[in-house]
Amino acid sequence: MCTRPVALSIAGFDPSSGAGITADLKTFAAHRIYGVACISALTVQSTLGVRTIEPLSPNLVRETLDCLTEDITISGIKIGMLGDGAVAGEIAAFLARQSGKIDRRRIVLDPIVKSSSGAQLIDANGIRILRDKLLASVGWITPNVQELAVLAGEGLPVPVAASRLVDMAATQGNAELNVVVTGGDLDQPNDFLLGSSGEESWFQGEKVVTSSTHGTGCAFSSALLCALILGESQQQAVHSAKAYVTEGLRTAYPVGKGKGPINHLFRSEK
Repeated sequence: MCTRPVALSIAGFDPSSGAGITADLKTFAAHRIYGVACISALTVQSTLGVRTIEPLSPNLVRETLDCLTEDITISGIKIGMLGDGAVAGEIAAFLARQSGKIDRRRIVLDPIVKSSSGAQLIDANGIRILRDKLLASVGWITPNVQELAVLAGEGLPVPVAASRLVDMAATQGNAELNVVVTGGDLDQPNDFLLGSSGEESWFQGEKVVTSSTHGTGCAFSSALLCALILGESQQQAVHSAKAYVTEGLRTAYPVGKGKGPINHLFRSEK
């Protein structure tokens, strides 16, 4: 019997399916990986922006994660929007319980702070937990330039700020953190990788002119996890994730009146 690896997404629910849980599941499916999910927060949003967020109760998040992991072997985890410190703390505790069961080299944290429309998607306590607890348990973190500044400090060059995150993880006992700083919001959309062994690499990007840019960070981090689960090297996994997002942008079609989603399922159209 043919089996497939299973990836877990822990993220918010976006009703427009451009970002969050449903976007992650589409990305997993595009890579022929079965996806399961734990919703961290509900949102009221569309392509026009976020109106409301409501984090789930930490107890419900804990029960969902325990229920899934008691039943299913998880090959990797993608962590996205968390909503508040209470949920973030629950995720940190869950990862600590899973230590040794799920290889942290296949745990990817996308540290979402704000939506593209400017809505705050995590509180100050949640940001503190991202820095002080979650870095201990993940193998990858994928901030954009703005998120990197929130976590590592304003005004630092990208390589210096990325190195600061690696140092934070090391003080928490994690010497395996890889940092990918995504540049999709910049005029020249290049990404920067600081590998766990100290190697630095830049990945040149292609600027795709489209209004369908909602959820690119979610898609990148999920595609990165898929590549890692499928056995790709650090460098190749970043390259594959970047190529996936670029093609999703290039083949996107209009949805809604605002910033629509990328085309997560372009591979099924060929």
